[in-house]
Amino acid sequence: MTFWRTVILVVLACINLVLFGRMVWGPTGLLEYRELKQQYADMERQVADLDARNMALSREIRLLQADSQYVEKVIRQRLHYVRDNEVLYLFDGADRPEQESKP
Repeated sequence: MTFWRTVILVVLACINLVLFGRMVWGPTGLLEYRELKQQYADMERQVADLDARNMALSREIRLLQADSQYVEKVIRQRLHYVRDNEVLYLFDGADRPEQESKP
């Protein structure tokens, strides 16, 4: 009777070890969960950054549609337009139009 009891306990211990190993290192285990959680957090940050950029671009579109002074400012900055009797000085790196990353 004790022999069978020992065999059953050993078999159950082996099954528990296999299940524990799959729980930690398996395809749906804890390590994979932590990696997916990190990827999710990275994607959430990317979404937040894109939302902020989207809001900034929407604001700029509204300004370009409604504010003629802003349109003039953008044209003068990006395209280097000048008014009559104005002189434009370009310094190093200023010969190409600026790309505003944060308006």
